[in-house]
Amino acid sequence: MQADNTRTLNVDSAAMTLPVSDPTAWATAMNNLGMAPLGIAGQPILPEFDPALGMMTGIPPITPMMPGLGIVPPPIPPDMPVVKEIIHCKSCTLFPPNPNLPPPATRERPPGCKTVFVGGLPENGTEQIIVEVFEQCGEIIAIRKSKKNFCHIRFAEEYMVDKALYLSGYRIRLGSSTDKKDTGRLHVDFAQARDDLYEWECKQRMLAREERHRRRMEEERMRPPSPPPVVHYSDHECSIVAEKLKDDSKFSEAVQTLLTWIERGEVNRRSANHFYSMIQSANSHVRRLVNEKAAHEKEMEEAKEKFKQALSGILIQFEQIVAVYHSASKQKAWDHFTKAQRKNISVWCKQAEEIRNIHNDELMGIRREEEMEMSDDEIEETTETKETEESALVSQAEALKEENDSLRWQLDAYRNEVELLKQEQGKAHREDDPNKEQQLKLLQQALQGMQQHLLKVQEEYKKKEAELDRIKDDKLQVEKLLENLHEKQENCTSRLCASSQESDHPLEKAIIGNPVKSEREALLVGIISTFLHVHPFGASIEYICSYLNRLDNKICTSDVESLMSRLQHTFRQEMTGVGASLEKRWKFCGFEGLKLT
Repeated sequence: MQADNTRTLNVDSAAMTLPVSDPTAWATAMNNLGMAPLGIAGQPILPEFDPALGMMTGIPPITPMMPGLGIVPPPIPPDMPVVKEIIHCKSCTLFPPNPNLPPPATRERPPGCKTVFVGGLPENGTEQIIVEVFEQCGEIIAIRKSKKNFCHIRFAEEYMVDKALYLSGYRIRLGSSTDKKDTGRLHVDFAQARDDLYEWECKQRMLAREERHRRRMEEERMRPPSPPPVVHYSDHECSIVAEKLKDDSKFSEAVQTLLTWIERGEVNRRSANHFYSMIQSANSHVRRLVNEKAAHEKEMEEAKEKFKQALSGILIQFEQIVAVYHSASKQKAWDHFTKAQRKNISVWCKQAEEIRNIHNDELMGIRREEEMEMSDDEIEETTETKETEESALVSQAEALKEENDSLRWQLDAYRNEVELLKQEQGKAHREDDPNKEQQLKLLQQALQGMQQHLLKVQEEYKKKEAELDRIKDDKLQVEKLLENLHEKQENCTSRLCASSQESDHPLEKAIIGNPVKSEREALLVGIISTFLHVHPFGASIEYICSYLNRLDNKICTSDVESLMSRLQHTFRQEMTGVGASLEKRWKFCGFEGLKLT
Protein backbone atom coordinates (compact mmCIF):
# COMPACT_ATOMS: atom_id res chain seq x y z
CA MET A 1 0.00 0.00 0.00
CA GLN A 2 1.34 3.50 -0.98
CA ALA A 3 1.55 6.65 1.15
CA ASP A 4 -1.96 7.80 0.17
CA ASN A 5 -3.20 4.35 1.07
CA THR A 6 -4.20 3.74 -2.59
CA ARG A 7 -3.18 0.71 -4.55
CA THR A 8 -3.86 -0.84 -7.97
CA LEU A 9 -4.33 -4.59 -8.01
CA ASN A 10 -4.76 -7.19 -10.74
CA VAL A 11 -6.86 -9.85 -9.08
CA ASP A 12 -7.12 -13.38 -10.40
CA SER A 13 -10.27 -15.18 -9.56
CA ALA A 14 -9.03 -18.05 -7.36
CA ALA A 15 -10.97 -20.89 -5.84
CA MET A 16 -12.20 -20.18 -2.33
CA THR A 17 -13.45 -22.48 0.39
CA LEU A 18 -16.51 -20.83 1.87
CA PRO A 19 -18.49 -21.87 4.96
CA VAL A 20 -22.00 -22.10 3.56
CA SER A 21 -24.67 -22.15 6.27
CA ASP A 22 -27.73 -22.06 4.00
CA PRO A 23 -26.94 -23.50 0.56
CA THR A 24 -30.36 -22.66 -0.91
CA ALA A 25 -30.17 -18.97 0.11
CA TRP A 26 -26.60 -18.74 -1.18
CA ALA A 27 -27.60 -20.25 -4.55
CA THR A 28 -30.60 -17.85 -4.80
CA ALA A 29 -28.42 -14.81 -4.10
CA MET A 30 -25.80 -15.91 -6.61
CA ASN A 31 -28.52 -16.56 -9.20
CA ASN A 32 -29.90 -13.03 -8.70
CA LEU A 33 -26.40 -11.65 -9.15
CA GLY A 34 -25.87 -13.76 -12.29
CA MET A 35 -22.87 -15.48 -10.67
CA ALA A 36 -22.09 -19.15 -10.43
CA PRO A 37 -22.49 -20.43 -6.81
CA LEU A 38 -19.52 -22.17 -5.19
CA GLY A 39 -19.68 -25.42 -3.34
CA ILE A 40 -18.17 -26.41 -0.02
CA ALA A 41 -14.85 -27.28 -1.63
CA GLY A 42 -14.65 -23.94 -3.43
CA GLN A 43 -15.51 -25.45 -6.87
CA PRO A 44 -18.34 -23.99 -8.96
CA ILE A 45 -21.55 -25.89 -8.42
CA LEU A 46 -22.71 -25.36 -12.03
CA PRO A 47 -20.31 -25.79 -14.94
CA GLU A 48 -20.44 -23.86 -18.24
CA PHE A 49 -21.22 -20.50 -16.61
CA ASP A 50 -20.92 -17.61 -19.13
CA PRO A 51 -20.36 -14.27 -17.32
CA ALA A 52 -20.93 -12.30 -20.56
CA LEU A 53 -24.51 -13.51 -20.73
CA GLY A 54 -25.24 -12.87 -17.05
CA MET A 55 -26.93 -16.25 -16.73
CA MET A 56 -26.16 -19.91 -16.17
CA THR A 57 -26.15 -21.65 -19.52
CA GLY A 58 -26.16 -25.23 -18.36
CA ILE A 59 -29.57 -25.08 -16.61
CA PRO A 60 -33.04 -25.18 -18.16
CA PRO A 61 -34.78 -21.83 -17.57
CA ILE A 62 -38.06 -23.05 -16.06
CA THR A 63 -37.19 -25.66 -13.39
CA PRO A 64 -33.44 -25.56 -12.92
CA MET A 65 -32.27 -28.56 -10.94
CA MET A 66 -29.06 -28.15 -8.98
CA PRO A 67 -27.47 -31.32 -7.63
CA GLY A 68 -26.98 -31.19 -3.91
CA LEU A 69 -28.90 -27.96 -3.38
CA GLY A 70 -32.45 -28.83 -4.40
CA ILE A 71 -34.63 -26.72 -6.66
CA VAL A 72 -33.66 -23.12 -7.44
CA PRO A 73 -36.64 -20.81 -8.07
CA PRO A 74 -37.18 -19.60 -11.64
CA PRO A 75 -36.05 -16.11 -12.74
CA ILE A 76 -38.16 -13.27 -11.33
CA PRO A 77 -40.13 -11.15 -13.82
CA PRO A 78 -38.94 -7.51 -14.10
CA ASP A 79 -42.24 -6.04 -12.85
CA MET A 80 -42.01 -7.88 -9.49
CA PRO A 81 -39.73 -6.67 -6.63
CA VAL A 82 -36.54 -8.71 -6.29
CA VAL A 83 -36.16 -10.45 -2.93
CA LYS A 84 -32.51 -10.25 -1.97
CA GLU A 85 -30.92 -12.97 0.15
CA ILE A 86 -28.08 -13.07 2.69
CA ILE A 87 -24.68 -13.53 1.03
CA HIS A 88 -21.92 -15.32 3.02
CA CYS A 89 -18.33 -14.71 2.03
CA LYS A 90 -15.09 -16.03 3.51
CA SER A 91 -14.35 -13.07 5.81
CA CYS A 92 -17.68 -11.22 5.89
CA THR A 93 -21.43 -11.51 5.54
CA LEU A 94 -23.77 -9.32 3.45
CA PHE A 95 -27.30 -8.68 4.76
CA PRO A 96 -29.95 -7.48 2.26
CA PRO A 97 -31.77 -4.15 2.70
CA ASN A 98 -35.43 -3.81 3.57
CA PRO A 99 -37.43 -4.80 0.45
CA ASN A 100 -40.10 -2.18 1.19
CA LEU A 101 -37.61 0.67 0.87
CA PRO A 102 -37.20 2.35 -2.53
CA PRO A 103 -34.18 1.31 -4.62
CA PRO A 104 -31.02 3.30 -3.96
CA ALA A 105 -30.54 6.39 -6.14
CA THR A 106 -27.80 6.39 -8.77
CA ARG A 107 -26.29 9.09 -10.94
CA GLU A 108 -26.50 9.16 -14.73
CA ARG A 109 -24.42 6.44 -16.32
CA PRO A 110 -21.34 7.84 -18.12
CA PRO A 111 -20.62 6.48 -21.61
CA GLY A 112 -18.49 3.33 -21.54
CA CYS A 113 -18.61 3.12 -17.76
CA LYS A 114 -16.48 0.27 -16.27
CA THR A 115 -15.72 1.92 -12.90
CA VAL A 116 -17.95 2.00 -9.79
CA PHE A 117 -17.83 4.03 -6.62
CA VAL A 118 -18.27 1.96 -3.44
CA GLY A 119 -19.04 3.87 -0.23
CA GLY A 120 -20.06 2.88 3.31
CA LEU A 121 -17.23 0.40 3.77
CA PRO A 122 -16.31 -0.67 7.34
CA GLU A 123 -13.40 1.20 8.91
CA ASN A 124 -11.53 -2.06 9.39
CA GLY A 125 -12.22 -3.15 5.81
CA THR A 126 -9.20 -4.05 3.65
CA GLU A 127 -8.59 -4.47 -0.03
CA GLN A 128 -8.72 -8.24 0.42
CA ILE A 129 -12.30 -7.98 1.72
CA ILE A 130 -13.28 -5.65 -1.17
CA VAL A 131 -11.85 -8.14 -3.68
CA GLU A 132 -13.59 -10.99 -1.89
CA VAL A 133 -17.00 -9.27 -2.19
CA PHE A 134 -16.79 -7.78 -5.70
CA GLU A 135 -14.76 -10.33 -7.62
CA GLN A 136 -17.94 -12.40 -7.95
CA CYS A 137 -19.24 -9.65 -10.29
CA GLY A 138 -16.39 -10.13 -12.76
CA GLU A 139 -12.70 -9.59 -13.41
CA ILE A 140 -11.32 -6.63 -11.43
CA ILE A 141 -8.63 -4.61 -13.20
CA ALA A 142 -7.85 -1.98 -10.55
CA ILE A 143 -8.86 -0.87 -7.05
CA ARG A 144 -8.19 2.59 -5.63
CA LYS A 145 -8.97 2.66 -1.89
CA SER A 146 -9.09 5.89 0.06
CA LYS A 147 -8.16 6.42 3.71
CA LYS A 148 -11.82 7.10 4.28
CA ASN A 149 -14.53 4.51 3.92
CA PHE A 150 -14.87 4.42 0.08
CA CYS A 151 -13.02 3.12 -2.95
CA HIS A 152 -13.18 2.94 -6.78
CA ILE A 153 -13.24 -0.40 -8.57
CA ARG A 154 -12.59 -0.79 -12.32
CA PHE A 155 -13.90 -3.94 -14.04
CA ALA A 156 -12.89 -5.53 -17.31
CA GLU A 157 -16.33 -5.22 -19.03
CA GLU A 158 -19.29 -2.85 -18.81
CA TYR A 159 -21.88 -5.48 -17.91
CA MET A 160 -19.99 -6.25 -14.68
CA VAL A 161 -20.90 -2.77 -13.39
CA ASP A 162 -24.60 -3.75 -13.41
CA LYS A 163 -23.83 -6.78 -11.24
CA ALA A 164 -21.92 -4.61 -8.79
CA LEU A 165 -24.84 -2.16 -8.54
CA TYR A 166 -26.97 -5.08 -7.30
CA LEU A 167 -25.01 -5.01 -4.00
CA SER A 168 -25.94 -1.36 -3.30
CA GLY A 169 -27.86 -1.13 0.00
CA TYR A 170 -26.45 -4.34 1.54
CA ARG A 171 -25.13 -4.16 5.13
CA ILE A 172 -21.68 -5.71 5.51
CA ARG A 173 -20.34 -7.29 8.69
CA LEU A 174 -16.80 -8.56 9.08
CA GLY A 175 -16.85 -12.05 10.60
CA SER A 176 -19.19 -12.31 13.58
CA SER A 177 -18.12 -9.02 15.24
CA THR A 178 -20.77 -6.41 16.06
CA ASP A 179 -18.27 -3.61 16.54
CA LYS A 180 -19.15 -0.39 14.77
CA LYS A 181 -15.82 -0.33 12.97
CA ASP A 182 -16.51 -3.79 11.54
CA THR A 183 -19.93 -2.91 10.01
CA GLY A 184 -21.18 -0.61 7.27
CA ARG A 185 -23.85 -0.09 4.60
CA LEU A 186 -22.60 -0.39 1.00
CA HIS A 187 -23.48 2.31 -1.55
CA VAL A 188 -22.50 1.41 -5.13
CA ASP A 189 -22.83 3.99 -7.91
CA PHE A 190 -21.47 4.80 -11.36
CA ALA A 191 -18.16 6.66 -11.44
CA GLN A 192 -16.51 8.79 -14.10
CA ALA A 193 -13.04 7.67 -15.19
CA ARG A 194 -10.74 9.02 -17.88
CA ASP A 195 -9.68 5.54 -18.95
CA ASP A 196 -13.31 4.46 -19.48
CA LEU A 197 -14.11 7.59 -21.51
CA TYR A 198 -10.95 7.20 -23.58
CA GLU A 199 -11.69 3.55 -24.38
CA TRP A 200 -15.29 4.42 -25.23
CA GLU A 201 -14.20 7.23 -27.56
CA CYS A 202 -11.67 4.91 -29.24
CA LYS A 203 -14.39 2.32 -29.74
CA GLN A 204 -16.76 4.94 -31.20
CA ARG A 205 -14.06 6.17 -33.57
CA MET A 206 -13.39 2.62 -34.67
CA LEU A 207 -17.11 2.06 -35.31
CA ALA A 208 -17.27 5.34 -37.24
CA ARG A 209 -14.29 4.27 -39.35
CA GLU A 210 -15.95 0.94 -40.07
CA GLU A 211 -19.19 2.69 -41.00
CA ARG A 212 -17.36 5.11 -43.32
CA HIS A 213 -15.52 2.22 -44.92
CA ARG A 214 -18.76 0.30 -45.37
CA ARG A 215 -20.47 3.30 -46.94
CA ARG A 216 -17.51 3.94 -49.23
CA MET A 217 -17.55 0.34 -50.38
CA GLU A 218 -21.32 0.54 -50.94
CA GLU A 219 -20.94 3.76 -52.97
CA GLU A 220 -18.18 2.23 -55.05
CA ARG A 221 -20.34 -0.82 -55.65
CA MET A 222 -23.37 1.27 -56.65
CA ARG A 223 -21.40 3.77 -58.77
CA PRO A 224 -22.01 3.26 -62.51
CA PRO A 225 -18.95 2.17 -64.48
CA SER A 226 -17.08 4.91 -66.29
CA PRO A 227 -17.38 4.94 -70.09
CA PRO A 228 -14.51 3.42 -72.04
CA PRO A 229 -11.87 5.93 -73.21
CA VAL A 230 -11.99 7.10 -76.82
CA VAL A 231 -9.03 5.85 -78.86
CA HIS A 232 -6.58 8.31 -80.37
CA TYR A 233 -6.85 9.20 -84.04
CA SER A 234 -4.91 7.20 -86.58
CA ASP A 235 -5.46 6.07 -90.15
CA HIS A 236 -6.30 2.55 -89.02
CA GLU A 237 -8.80 3.75 -86.37
CA CYS A 238 -10.26 6.19 -88.91
CA SER A 239 -11.02 3.36 -91.35
CA ILE A 240 -12.65 1.32 -88.55
CA VAL A 241 -14.88 4.26 -87.50
CA ALA A 242 -15.82 4.91 -91.15
CA GLU A 243 -17.03 1.30 -91.48
CA LYS A 244 -18.98 1.54 -88.19
CA LEU A 245 -20.72 4.71 -89.39
CA LYS A 246 -22.22 2.71 -92.26
CA ASP A 247 -23.64 0.12 -89.82
CA ASP A 248 -26.94 1.08 -88.14
CA SER A 249 -26.24 -0.95 -84.99
CA LYS A 250 -22.81 0.67 -84.37
CA PHE A 251 -23.69 4.16 -85.59
CA SER A 252 -24.12 5.83 -82.17
CA GLU A 253 -20.75 4.57 -80.89
CA ALA A 254 -18.95 5.67 -84.07
CA VAL A 255 -20.59 9.14 -84.02
CA GLN A 256 -19.42 9.67 -80.43
CA THR A 257 -15.85 8.80 -81.45
CA LEU A 258 -16.05 11.14 -84.45
CA LEU A 259 -17.35 13.98 -82.27
CA THR A 260 -14.53 13.47 -79.75
CA TRP A 261 -11.90 13.55 -82.49
CA ILE A 262 -13.27 16.78 -83.96
CA GLU A 263 -13.43 18.44 -80.53
CA ARG A 264 -9.87 17.32 -79.77
CA GLY A 265 -8.65 19.12 -82.90
CA GLU A 266 -7.60 16.10 -84.93
CA VAL A 267 -8.77 17.75 -88.19
CA ASN A 268 -5.86 19.09 -90.27
CA ARG A 269 -4.94 19.36 -93.91
CA ARG A 270 -3.78 15.79 -94.12
CA SER A 271 -6.89 14.28 -92.46
CA ALA A 272 -9.55 16.71 -93.75
CA ASN A 273 -10.69 14.40 -96.58
CA HIS A 274 -11.12 11.46 -94.23
CA PHE A 275 -13.17 13.54 -91.81
CA TYR A 276 -15.30 14.92 -94.67
CA SER A 277 -16.11 11.38 -95.85
CA MET A 278 -17.08 10.37 -92.29
CA ILE A 279 -19.32 13.44 -91.91
CA GLN A 280 -20.90 12.62 -95.28
CA SER A 281 -21.68 9.05 -94.18
CA ALA A 282 -23.16 10.42 -90.92
CA ASN A 283 -25.38 12.72 -92.99
CA SER A 284 -26.69 9.72 -94.94
CA HIS A 285 -28.34 8.43 -91.75
CA VAL A 286 -30.74 11.40 -91.67
CA ARG A 287 -33.02 9.74 -94.22
CA ARG A 288 -33.14 6.55 -92.14
CA LEU A 289 -34.09 8.50 -89.02
CA VAL A 290 -36.85 10.36 -90.89
CA ASN A 291 -38.26 7.03 -92.12
CA GLU A 292 -38.21 5.63 -88.57
CA LYS A 293 -40.07 8.68 -87.30
CA ALA A 294 -42.69 8.30 -90.03
CA ALA A 295 -43.17 4.62 -89.11
CA HIS A 296 -43.64 5.51 -85.44
CA GLU A 297 -46.14 8.24 -86.33
CA LYS A 298 -48.08 5.74 -88.42
CA GLU A 299 -48.20 3.32 -85.47
CA MET A 300 -49.39 6.13 -83.22
CA GLU A 301 -52.19 7.06 -85.65
CA GLU A 302 -53.31 3.42 -85.82
CA ALA A 303 -53.35 3.21 -82.03
CA LYS A 304 -55.41 6.44 -81.85
CA GLU A 305 -57.91 5.02 -84.32
CA LYS A 306 -58.25 1.80 -82.31
CA PHE A 307 -58.75 3.79 -79.11
CA LYS A 308 -61.41 5.95 -80.74
CA GLN A 309 -63.31 2.89 -82.01
CA ALA A 310 -63.16 1.20 -78.61
CA LEU A 311 -64.32 4.40 -76.88
CA SER A 312 -67.25 4.79 -79.25
CA GLY A 313 -68.26 1.16 -78.58
CA ILE A 314 -68.12 1.76 -74.83
CA LEU A 315 -70.20 4.92 -75.24
CA ILE A 316 -72.88 3.02 -77.18
CA GLN A 317 -73.13 0.46 -74.38
CA PHE A 318 -73.40 3.26 -71.80
CA GLU A 319 -76.25 4.79 -73.82
CA GLN A 320 -78.04 1.45 -73.81
CA ILE A 321 -77.58 1.09 -70.03
CA VAL A 322 -78.88 4.64 -69.44
CA ALA A 323 -81.85 3.87 -71.71
CA VAL A 324 -82.61 0.82 -69.52
CA TYR A 325 -82.57 3.04 -66.40
CA HIS A 326 -84.84 5.63 -68.04
CA SER A 327 -87.34 3.00 -69.19
CA ALA A 328 -87.35 1.54 -65.67
CA SER A 329 -88.03 5.05 -64.30
CA LYS A 330 -91.30 5.35 -66.24
CA GLN A 331 -94.43 5.16 -64.17
CA LYS A 332 -95.78 1.86 -65.48
CA ALA A 333 -92.63 0.05 -64.20
CA TRP A 334 -91.57 2.49 -61.45
CA ASP A 335 -94.66 1.92 -59.28
CA HIS A 336 -93.90 -1.78 -58.90
CA PHE A 337 -90.46 -1.25 -57.29
CA THR A 338 -89.92 -0.76 -53.58
CA LYS A 339 -88.52 2.43 -52.10
CA ALA A 340 -85.03 0.96 -51.64
CA GLN A 341 -85.04 -0.42 -55.18
CA ARG A 342 -86.08 2.97 -56.60
CA LYS A 343 -83.29 4.67 -54.68
CA ASN A 344 -80.69 2.21 -56.00
CA ILE A 345 -81.95 2.58 -59.57
CA SER A 346 -81.82 6.39 -59.39
CA VAL A 347 -78.26 6.28 -57.95
CA TRP A 348 -77.14 3.84 -60.64
CA CYS A 349 -78.71 5.98 -63.34
CA LYS A 350 -76.94 9.10 -62.07
CA GLN A 351 -73.57 7.33 -61.91
CA ALA A 352 -73.99 5.87 -65.41
CA GLU A 353 -74.94 9.29 -66.83
CA GLU A 354 -71.88 10.93 -65.24
CA ILE A 355 -69.54 8.27 -66.64
CA ARG A 356 -71.22 8.46 -70.03
CA ASN A 357 -70.83 12.26 -70.10
CA ILE A 358 -67.14 11.97 -69.24
CA HIS A 359 -66.56 9.47 -72.05
CA ASN A 360 -68.63 11.56 -74.41
CA ASP A 361 -66.57 14.67 -73.65
CA GLU A 362 -63.39 12.72 -74.26
CA LEU A 363 -64.66 11.43 -77.62
CA MET A 364 -65.80 14.92 -78.63
CA GLY A 365 -62.36 16.28 -77.74
CA ILE A 366 -60.69 13.67 -79.97
CA ARG A 367 -63.02 14.52 -82.85
CA ARG A 368 -62.45 18.25 -82.33
CA GLU A 369 -58.68 17.72 -82.49
CA GLU A 370 -59.09 15.75 -85.73
CA GLU A 371 -61.26 18.51 -87.23
CA MET A 372 -58.67 21.11 -86.26
CA GLU A 373 -55.95 19.02 -87.90
CA MET A 374 -58.09 18.67 -91.03
CA SER A 375 -58.68 22.43 -91.17
CA ASP A 376 -54.95 23.06 -90.79
CA ASP A 377 -54.28 20.65 -93.66
CA GLU A 378 -56.81 22.51 -95.86
CA ILE A 379 -55.19 25.84 -95.06
CA GLU A 380 -51.79 24.40 -95.86
CA GLU A 381 -53.10 23.05 -99.18
CA THR A 382 -54.48 26.48 -100.20
CA THR A 383 -51.22 28.17 -99.29
CA GLU A 384 -49.20 25.50 -101.03
CA THR A 385 -51.01 26.15 -104.33
CA LYS A 386 -49.92 29.78 -104.13
CA GLU A 387 -46.30 29.07 -103.17
CA THR A 388 -45.43 26.12 -105.39
CA GLU A 389 -43.43 28.16 -107.86
CA GLU A 390 -41.54 30.04 -105.17
CA SER A 391 -40.69 26.87 -103.20
CA ALA A 392 -39.45 25.17 -106.37
CA LEU A 393 -37.15 28.09 -107.14
CA VAL A 394 -35.89 28.24 -103.55
CA SER A 395 -35.19 24.48 -103.49
CA GLN A 396 -33.23 24.77 -106.76
CA ALA A 397 -31.21 27.64 -105.32
CA GLU A 398 -30.42 25.71 -102.15
CA ALA A 399 -29.37 22.65 -104.17
CA LEU A 400 -27.05 24.78 -106.27
CA LYS A 401 -25.56 26.35 -103.13
CA GLU A 402 -24.85 22.91 -101.70
CA GLU A 403 -23.17 21.85 -104.93
CA ASN A 404 -21.04 25.02 -104.91
CA ASP A 405 -20.02 24.36 -101.30
CA SER A 406 -19.05 20.78 -102.14
CA LEU A 407 -17.00 22.01 -105.13
CA ARG A 408 -15.21 24.52 -102.88
CA TRP A 409 -14.38 21.78 -100.39
CA GLN A 410 -13.02 19.61 -103.19
CA LEU A 411 -10.86 22.53 -104.38
CA ASP A 412 -9.47 22.96 -100.85
CA ALA A 413 -8.76 19.25 -100.63
CA TYR A 414 -6.95 19.25 -103.99
CA ARG A 415 -4.91 22.29 -102.94
CA ASN A 416 -3.90 20.47 -99.77
CA GLU A 417 -2.84 17.45 -101.80
CA VAL A 418 -0.82 19.68 -104.20
CA GLU A 419 0.97 21.28 -101.25
CA LEU A 420 1.76 17.84 -99.81
CA LEU A 421 3.12 16.73 -103.18
CA LYS A 422 5.26 19.86 -103.40
CA GLN A 423 6.65 19.19 -99.93
CA GLU A 424 7.45 15.59 -100.89
CA GLN A 425 9.05 16.86 -104.13
CA GLY A 426 11.26 19.24 -102.14
CA LYS A 427 12.32 16.41 -99.86
CA ALA A 428 13.11 14.31 -102.90
CA HIS A 429 15.37 17.11 -104.27
CA ARG A 430 17.27 17.20 -101.00
CA GLU A 431 17.89 13.48 -100.87
CA ASP A 432 20.33 11.77 -103.25
CA ASP A 433 18.33 8.80 -104.50
CA PRO A 434 19.09 6.82 -107.68
CA ASN A 435 15.36 6.99 -108.75
CA LYS A 436 15.11 10.78 -108.46
CA GLU A 437 14.32 11.42 -112.12
CA GLN A 438 11.50 8.85 -112.21
CA GLN A 439 9.91 10.36 -109.08
CA LEU A 440 10.10 13.83 -110.59
CA LYS A 441 8.35 12.67 -113.75
CA LEU A 442 5.58 11.01 -111.75
CA LEU A 443 5.09 14.12 -109.67
CA GLN A 444 4.95 16.33 -112.75
CA GLN A 445 2.34 14.08 -114.33
CA ALA A 446 0.28 14.14 -111.13
CA LEU A 447 0.50 17.94 -110.97
CA GLN A 448 -0.62 18.28 -114.59
CA GLY A 449 -3.61 16.02 -113.92
CA MET A 450 -4.51 18.01 -110.80
CA GLN A 451 -4.27 21.32 -112.69
CA GLN A 452 -6.57 20.03 -115.45
CA HIS A 453 -9.09 18.84 -112.85
CA LEU A 454 -8.93 22.20 -111.11
CA LEU A 455 -9.67 24.00 -114.39
CA LYS A 456 -12.69 21.76 -114.98
CA VAL A 457 -13.96 22.41 -111.46
CA GLN A 458 -13.58 26.16 -111.90
CA GLU A 459 -15.55 26.05 -115.15
CA GLU A 460 -18.35 24.10 -113.44
CA TYR A 461 -18.34 26.61 -110.60
CA LYS A 462 -18.77 29.52 -113.04
CA LYS A 463 -21.64 27.73 -114.79
CA LYS A 464 -23.42 27.14 -111.46
CA GLU A 465 -23.06 30.80 -110.51
CA ALA A 466 -24.61 31.82 -113.85
CA GLU A 467 -27.52 29.47 -113.21
CA LEU A 468 -27.99 30.97 -109.75
CA ASP A 469 -28.23 34.48 -111.22
CA ARG A 470 -30.83 33.31 -113.73
CA ILE A 471 -32.89 31.68 -110.99
CA LYS A 472 -32.79 34.87 -108.91
CA ASP A 473 -34.07 36.90 -111.90
CA ASP A 474 -36.88 34.39 -112.42
CA LYS A 475 -37.80 34.63 -108.75
CA LEU A 476 -38.09 38.43 -108.94
CA GLN A 477 -40.38 38.16 -111.99
CA VAL A 478 -42.62 35.65 -110.21
CA GLU A 479 -42.89 37.95 -107.17
CA LYS A 480 -43.97 40.84 -109.39
CA LEU A 481 -46.62 38.65 -111.04
CA LEU A 482 -47.95 37.61 -107.62
CA GLU A 483 -48.24 41.25 -106.52
CA ASN A 484 -50.22 42.09 -109.66
CA LEU A 485 -52.54 39.14 -109.03
CA HIS A 486 -53.17 40.30 -105.44
CA GLU A 487 -54.06 43.80 -106.63
CA LYS A 488 -56.51 42.40 -109.21
CA GLN A 489 -58.17 40.24 -106.56
CA GLU A 490 -58.64 43.23 -104.25
CA ASN A 491 -60.27 45.26 -107.05
CA CYS A 492 -62.64 42.39 -107.88
CA THR A 493 -63.74 41.98 -104.26
CA SER A 494 -64.41 45.72 -103.89
CA ARG A 495 -66.56 45.69 -107.03
CA LEU A 496 -68.51 42.66 -105.84
CA CYS A 497 -69.22 44.31 -102.48
CA ALA A 498 -70.52 47.46 -104.19
CA SER A 499 -72.81 45.49 -106.49
CA SER A 500 -74.16 43.43 -103.61
CA GLN A 501 -74.95 46.60 -101.64
CA GLU A 502 -76.91 48.04 -104.56
CA SER A 503 -78.90 44.96 -105.59
CA ASP A 504 -79.48 42.82 -102.47
CA HIS A 505 -81.89 44.94 -100.39
CA PRO A 506 -84.25 42.02 -99.65
CA LEU A 507 -81.30 40.05 -98.23
CA GLU A 508 -80.62 42.85 -95.74
CA LYS A 509 -84.20 42.69 -94.57
CA ALA A 510 -83.93 38.96 -94.14
CA ILE A 511 -80.74 39.40 -92.14
CA ILE A 512 -82.37 42.04 -89.95
CA GLY A 513 -85.21 39.66 -89.15
CA ASN A 514 -82.84 36.76 -88.45
CA PRO A 515 -82.91 35.55 -84.79
CA VAL A 516 -79.12 34.79 -84.89
CA LYS A 517 -77.54 38.22 -84.49
CA SER A 518 -73.78 37.47 -84.59
CA GLU A 519 -71.25 34.88 -85.55
CA ARG A 520 -70.71 34.04 -81.88
CA GLU A 521 -74.39 33.11 -81.50
CA ALA A 522 -74.16 30.99 -84.65
CA LEU A 523 -71.22 29.11 -83.12
CA LEU A 524 -73.16 28.62 -79.89
CA VAL A 525 -76.14 27.25 -81.86
CA GLY A 526 -73.87 24.74 -83.62
CA ILE A 527 -72.18 23.59 -80.38
CA ILE A 528 -75.51 23.27 -78.52
CA SER A 529 -77.01 21.35 -81.46
CA THR A 530 -74.16 18.80 -81.46
CA PHE A 531 -74.37 18.49 -77.66
CA LEU A 532 -78.15 17.86 -77.65
CA HIS A 533 -77.88 15.54 -80.65
CA VAL A 534 -75.67 13.26 -78.52
CA HIS A 535 -78.25 13.46 -75.68
CA PRO A 536 -81.48 12.27 -77.34
CA PHE A 537 -83.45 12.45 -74.07
CA GLY A 538 -82.63 16.13 -73.64
CA ALA A 539 -80.62 18.08 -71.07
CA SER A 540 -81.29 20.85 -68.57
CA ILE A 541 -80.09 24.40 -69.18
CA GLU A 542 -77.60 24.10 -66.27
CA TYR A 543 -76.04 20.97 -67.81
CA ILE A 544 -75.74 22.71 -71.22
CA CYS A 545 -74.16 25.82 -69.66
CA SER A 546 -71.71 23.72 -67.61
CA TYR A 547 -70.53 22.14 -70.88
CA LEU A 548 -70.26 25.56 -72.59
CA ASN A 549 -68.35 27.04 -69.63
CA ARG A 550 -65.56 24.56 -70.28
CA LEU A 551 -65.06 26.26 -73.66
CA ASP A 552 -65.65 29.87 -72.50
CA ASN A 553 -66.13 31.07 -68.90
CA LYS A 554 -67.93 34.27 -70.03
CA ILE A 555 -71.06 32.48 -71.33
CA CYS A 556 -74.17 33.41 -69.32
CA THR A 557 -77.13 31.07 -68.68
CA SER A 558 -79.76 33.73 -69.46
CA ASP A 559 -78.17 34.52 -72.85
CA VAL A 560 -78.11 30.84 -73.80
CA GLU A 561 -81.73 30.34 -72.75
CA SER A 562 -82.93 33.44 -74.66
CA LEU A 563 -81.06 32.29 -77.78
CA MET A 564 -82.62 28.81 -77.60
CA SER A 565 -86.10 30.23 -77.01
CA ARG A 566 -85.73 32.40 -80.12
CA LEU A 567 -84.99 29.33 -82.28
CA GLN A 568 -88.29 27.50 -81.85
CA HIS A 569 -87.82 25.26 -84.93
CA THR A 570 -84.34 24.12 -83.71
CA PHE A 571 -84.80 23.65 -79.94
CA ARG A 572 -87.85 22.57 -77.94
CA GLN A 573 -88.38 22.70 -74.16
CA GLU A 574 -90.25 19.82 -72.47
CA MET A 575 -91.25 18.94 -68.92
CA THR A 576 -90.12 15.52 -67.68
CA GLY A 577 -90.61 13.67 -64.40
CA VAL A 578 -93.40 13.42 -61.86
CA GLY A 579 -93.99 15.41 -58.68
CA ALA A 580 -90.78 16.48 -56.96
CA SER A 581 -88.63 15.14 -59.83
CA LEU A 582 -90.26 17.50 -62.37
CA GLU A 583 -87.58 19.01 -64.60
CA LYS A 584 -87.38 21.24 -67.71
CA ARG A 585 -85.27 19.76 -70.50
CA TRP A 586 -84.25 21.14 -73.86
CA LYS A 587 -84.23 18.86 -76.90
CA PHE A 588 -82.91 19.23 -80.43
CA CYS A 589 -85.73 19.26 -83.02
CA GLY A 590 -83.84 20.66 -86.03
CA PHE A 591 -84.68 17.74 -88.31
CA GLU A 592 -88.41 18.18 -87.66
CA GLY A 593 -88.19 21.98 -87.89
CA LEU A 594 -86.51 21.69 -91.31
CA LYS A 595 -89.67 20.07 -92.72
CA LEU A 596 -91.93 22.73 -91.16
CA THR A 597 -89.91 25.68 -92.48
